[in-house]
Amino acid sequence: MLIAIARLHQVLLVFLALATTLASAPVLADNPVPIANIDTGRLSGIHDAKTGLNEFKGIPYAAPPIGPLRWKPPQPAATWTGVRTADHFGPRCMQRPLYSDMVFRSDGMSEDCLYLNVWTPMHSANEKLPVLVYFYGGGFKGGDGSEPRYDGASLAQRGIVTVTVNYRLDVFGFLALPALATESPERATGNYGLLDQNAALRWVQRNIAAFGGDPGQVTIGGESAGSMSVSAQMASPLSKGLMQRAIGESGAMLGNLKPEPLALAERDGEAFAQRVGTHSLEQLRAMDANVLLKAVDEKGVHVSRLTIDGYFLPQSTEVIYQAGKQAHIPLLVGSNSQEGDYTDVLDDKVPTPANYRAAMEQRLGKRASEALKLYPGQNEAEVKTSATAFAGDRFIAFSTWRWMNLHRQTGQAPVYYYYFTQPRPAKRDGSAGPDSGAVHSGEIEYALGNLPSNDVYAWTAADYRVSSVMEGYWERFIKTGNPNGAGLPQWPAVENKDGGLSRQVMGADTHTSVDRNAARYEFLQDSGI
Repeated sequence: MLIAIARLHQVLLVFLALATTLASAPVLADNPVPIANIDTGRLSGIHDAKTGLNEFKGIPYAAPPIGPLRWKPPQPAATWTGVRTADHFGPRCMQRPLYSDMVFRSDGMSEDCLYLNVWTPMHSANEKLPVLVYFYGGGFKGGDGSEPRYDGASLAQRGIVTVTVNYRLDVFGFLALPALATESPERATGNYGLLDQNAALRWVQRNIAAFGGDPGQVTIGGESAGSMSVSAQMASPLSKGLMQRAIGESGAMLGNLKPEPLALAERDGEAFAQRVGTHSLEQLRAMDANVLLKAVDEKGVHVSRLTIDGYFLPQSTEVIYQAGKQAHIPLLVGSNSQEGDYTDVLDDKVPTPANYRAAMEQRLGKRASEALKLYPGQNEAEVKTSATAFAGDRFIAFSTWRWMNLHRQTGQAPVYYYYFTQPRPAKRDGSAGPDSGAVHSGEIEYALGNLPSNDVYAWTAADYRVSSVMEGYWERFIKTGNPNGAGLPQWPAVENKDGGLSRQVMGADTHTSVDRNAARYEFLQDSGI
């Protein structure tokens, strides 16, 4: 009898051990409800039988920044007992409806918005897959990790654990005030949205192994404000050890988009506080979020600027990159052929040489003649081409070039520079024909393999071929730090070549070319535009 009891006890121990192992398994391919154990508790996600992926949506990576935590650095997320359901996107951060191209799948809008989403192809607990953490664009005033164009499924099907991150925006993410600096142990204020991103990267380091990801193979990427964020995370001493590779699509916190001095941001913050009729932080933190958001819409309000706060950014990003103090990691970076439009320069006037010259003189004063040598306009066609280039450079292409050029000089790592040229096709409803060039943000669906997610455009076989090549480059870079691979046109790292810099043109004809536009960007740098 005692032997039988002992054997039964052994069986029970084995059963309990097996049950514990199964319960703690991060993701099981044959389990229709995947489970992940992270540092704050257990999560249940969704298994997509069609793609073979496991998806976890709406994971809190920090405490809700509400009440006394409004305008505070992100605080640790609370733990929970039992299994938390992670089967839908969390709320998007507070934002104004500024951008018509944004489509959200989020659970409403709220200050309680610090959530992230994970797509993983993981099938066993021992996998160590490369990771992409992607930050959305939207001028630091809009955007959300739920947008279909950022969906992580396509890259995940290529063997990459893909993460999208929500971060605070506008007045909630970037207000700077002397009173906030006073209460800060670091004497810092502003840049809360960038600190959110840093917290998300730290979450990835602690938890991504539960989804099959390798915390030693993290790539950060983003477009527009997301790309600017990547340049800032590489520069910040708080973040530069948290990633091994970086992707920037149109934008950098350098050149004409460099952060402003803290004193200026604090002055703007105090003006905003007076405008909304508050006299203390307590009153500001007690105000309804929608009232604050509405106040930002008023003319003359500037509270969404990134700052040299002395903590996240101890110096200007320009100084950090010039000194080689940024993260020394491979960088894939570039911009599009039509980041701006000639109408932005001409204010909708007829594109004649005379109107163009007058517009440039109005903007540049005595330096207009110098600019017209770099952006010539002797006839209507040339005016359109040059004014479009000038508008795009001033908007975002110049800052992107500045990032590329400084990092290749001081970053001690390869830089891969691209120029995206594929115009989007006509709209399905017939309301508009094909774009004349690759507009700002137009590359996102191509790069992330998400053309099918956007049913506004009548995508062609040519578009899908471009997307296949572009996503292939992104995949190889995320996995190896080098975009080259079988079946892809050769893409050399940036090097001096034939009086310019090598650059990969991406479009219907993807090939390596020589970029000779340095004089344009050096002029913009020198003129302080």
